[in-house]
Amino acid sequence: MKIRTSLKTPCHRLLWLVCLLFLLALGGSAAEPEALLVSRFLPVKPLSRARRPAPIAVMLENTGAASLSARASLVLPAGVRLVGSKIAPAARLEPGESRTFSWMIEADAPGPCTLQLQVTAGDLPVTNATLALDFLPALEARSLAYLPDPVPAPTRVLVGAHHCPLWEADKPYMWANVLKHPERTPALGFYAQESPEVSDWETKWAVEHGISFFVYCWYRTSQGGAVKIQYGSAIHDALFKSRFAGRMKFTIMWENQSRGHAGVADERDLFTHLLPYWMTNYFQHPGYLKVDNQPLLFIYRPEYLVQDLGSVANVRQAFDRMRQVCRGAGFAGLHLLGEYRGLDPKHLQLMRELGLDYTFAYCWGIPNSPAPAQAIAAQLKSIRKTQELDILPQVVTVSQAWSGWRDEGSIWKLPPADFESLLRQARDFITTLPANQLGSRLLLLDNWNEWGEGHYLAPYREYGFGYLDAVRRVFSTAPADHVDLLPEDIGCGPYDTPYREQARVAEESRRLLARPATKPGKHPTGLVAWWAFDEASTNQVTLDYAGHRLGGRLHGAARTNGLNGAALVCDGGTVRVENHRLLSPADALTLSCWVKTAVANQDNRWFINRVVAGHTAAGYRLGVLGGRPCFEVPQTDWSHHLKASAPLPVGRWVHLAGTFDGRTMRLYVDGGEQGTLERPGPVNPSEAPLCLGGYEPGHPAHFTGLLDEVQLYDRALTPAEIRTLATDR
Repeated sequence: MKIRTSLKTPCHRLLWLVCLLFLLALGGSAAEPEALLVSRFLPVKPLSRARRPAPIAVMLENTGAASLSARASLVLPAGVRLVGSKIAPAARLEPGESRTFSWMIEADAPGPCTLQLQVTAGDLPVTNATLALDFLPALEARSLAYLPDPVPAPTRVLVGAHHCPLWEADKPYMWANVLKHPERTPALGFYAQESPEVSDWETKWAVEHGISFFVYCWYRTSQGGAVKIQYGSAIHDALFKSRFAGRMKFTIMWENQSRGHAGVADERDLFTHLLPYWMTNYFQHPGYLKVDNQPLLFIYRPEYLVQDLGSVANVRQAFDRMRQVCRGAGFAGLHLLGEYRGLDPKHLQLMRELGLDYTFAYCWGIPNSPAPAQAIAAQLKSIRKTQELDILPQVVTVSQAWSGWRDEGSIWKLPPADFESLLRQARDFITTLPANQLGSRLLLLDNWNEWGEGHYLAPYREYGFGYLDAVRRVFSTAPADHVDLLPEDIGCGPYDTPYREQARVAEESRRLLARPATKPGKHPTGLVAWWAFDEASTNQVTLDYAGHRLGGRLHGAARTNGLNGAALVCDGGTVRVENHRLLSPADALTLSCWVKTAVANQDNRWFINRVVAGHTAAGYRLGVLGGRPCFEVPQTDWSHHLKASAPLPVGRWVHLAGTFDGRTMRLYVDGGEQGTLERPGPVNPSEAPLCLGGYEPGHPAHFTGLLDEVQLYDRALTPAEIRTLATDR
């Protein structure tokens, strides 16, 4: 029997040591920590109210090789009580099995509290986890046909919030970082943004706290032809079809950072396709934000337009022509704002030469994981310095937090009280700006709903309406007292049904993946994982036939006939294998697989990948670069690409292998060595999932062809062993 404990504090470690010594004193064998896993300990609902029952659930998982008995109980603080049974639930868990226990609790008064979970495995008690909750004020639940009309909180300046529209029903993986940080769970749950009712909740919450417009991130998927967009459902399916569409304004930020896809092919593309699309769908829409009868267009990477249009002068000329087109459509012009969060005078001068009217920041990148006071000071310093440089006028943005999509780099967050302090100082600062500048009349908030990246203002589990109430107190002339409604207060929702269904399917998959699987055949020692894709064509998981339960889930992928059984069709679909310590061999590794393609000269296409944003100096990958097989084990960001000496053959099955022994990388094609690269040092461990078939789900850098018999070893196989794998079909 093993028990996995959090051991996060000295008290937890001391408790474990006491238990260990007690067992040894009795002459028994100490339980090895690592098999009873508390995989979830959370409230069932995103937010809870005082004097209203709140369900709490914990999932226990047996990751060991022997069955065990588990019992769980809650220790509640004063003022919080159990509703219903007070018997600690118990269950016997077989290897790989998980079980969910639940309780119903109720708080007498609003405010924060901490719940403690106690788990007993066999006769050994261990305090596994704590859960912080903040109960909202009590409110009698009622049933309404729809949301009550918003009651706007008027402000003396226009307050807007950047809006991140990534939360579509068919993209559950976007919530991955929120699963690591469940305190970020939105009040709407893991919602599908396509719903007009979701948009109405956002509008109601925003305008009732003084936010009068959203700046939606806007993504073009290809350039040079008719406009096609992605993540547009928040505007086109939700906002435009919502009942409260006329209650607040919107504008767009052109996310043109994906070169060759998200910008413009040339000036003709801009004026034949892109600008007419914006004019028809947005600028002329009654809800689009105009100041002095001029639409606002935010541009994420304005400097990229120099390459798109050929020169700085061409960009400036194009911007002038865009303003003229807007005047021809009845507007007084066009406000053009370019994103920049630095202080390099040369870059600001370039933005001025491009013909932009203003600079703004989408967010503020602050290094070294600062404390709140440091994060506030750094933002204000950048804002003031931008003004002192006096190169390009600014529209001020203030940021609430940052983590990155995979918690990379600096991580910080302002609690609501500190955010309110920042808001007051920013409000006072913009009053010093020239009255004829947009920045004196407008302030931007970062961000309404960047849940994965770690900056958000919309109501959520940890601080409820704390950030929005701070905005209302600082900017609105409305009374401080008001009622913040949740969907459950009036019988609305849920809005996360698609995610819950996908989670149900994923849980079924998880149970399948928990079963160890093996295949007959002799393989070299050190085999960590083996994905053969030989399951039934309808099966949405692929097992690990090395027996380590490292199977993965299919994302839009299919199977077809392969070498010996089935193979994975690599045409945009992928297999995602969740992070596990076994996937990060430290000292040496081997990747082995078979591929077949009819497409020559593929470039930047990957079929085994663990090198992704946030982990670009870690992991490993195997794919095709410049038409040739490529093996990478980075030591620094994107470093150490080893390419084969010849192109990847087409029209037949090809065996590929990459080995690394702690010093030298070697790449093999059909059993023969085709390249070496010196790289002394260990493999940098990664926390990213392993992706088979592509860079990651939904990414264009996917291999086109078939993939079969993928193997990972925790040592460098010898040339003779590689030849055997290449000839053993």
